[in-house]
Amino acid sequence: MTIRTILVDDESLAIQGLALRLQAHEDVEIVETCTNGREAIRAIKTHKPDLVFLDIQMPGFDGFSVVQGLMEVEPPLVIFCTAYSDYAIRAFEAQAVDYLMKPVDEGRLADALDRVRQRLSEKKQVQEVEKLREVLAEVAPQAMSDFASDDDAPASNRFEKLINIKDRGQIFRVDVDSIERIDAAGDYMCIYTADNSLILRETMKDLEKRLDPRNFQRVHRSTIVNLSQVRQVKPHTNGECFLVLESGAQVKVSRSYRDVVARFVH
Repeated sequence: MTIRTILVDDESLAIQGLALRLQAHEDVEIVETCTNGREAIRAIKTHKPDLVFLDIQMPGFDGFSVVQGLMEVEPPLVIFCTAYSDYAIRAFEAQAVDYLMKPVDEGRLADALDRVRQRLSEKKQVQEVEKLREVLAEVAPQAMSDFASDDDAPASNRFEKLINIKDRGQIFRVDVDSIERIDAAGDYMCIYTADNSLILRETMKDLEKRLDPRNFQRVHRSTIVNLSQVRQVKPHTNGECFLVLESGAQVKVSRSYRDVVARFVH
């Protein structure tokens, strides 16, 4: 699988240096280079690349403005490349695959591309499943019904019981039932238990697939809660509420997720 890629940076030497490092990755094809945000938006809409390496500080449209300018189209995967560390949290909030500091380290670049390959593979699998659904719906409606039933029924044995987390140079084996809540910042998850907090490098989407939805539900765009740890529901303004957990921690439930939680919390 070829990763069609666009490089965006207002410094030509930065583009040349990144392009040189990418030559070691045979599946990466650079389809365009851009020196400002407006060029980048036009190029992304024209070429529809799989991946964009995006500088943050550029005259006119900065990197975040480029991401915002792609809201009406299916956006590519984004890796931010910058000389400044100040924007890391904001970059992950923009759903970036990674955040690389200049000059780009070859090892960090390889790790980031591995995550890109994984994301693209998962996207391809989803597309193939959707095609299968469409074919089944057309030629074998009953088979489609059976397929949907099997797919929607959550089987507890397919979800994780233990999660291995490498943090601070150690491997922690965490009992899933002991997890109280999970907060997300891009590709980093902060896992909270009653007596510890650990950092896991994984996306919220991927981690959700490993957890039983009968126990773990998203209550905010960036928060998952273990519903068995909920001890109280406290109403708040504007249709929001707070969940009080076993440890005493309080987690805000945004309005868009309140109905989901109400089905599980009585």
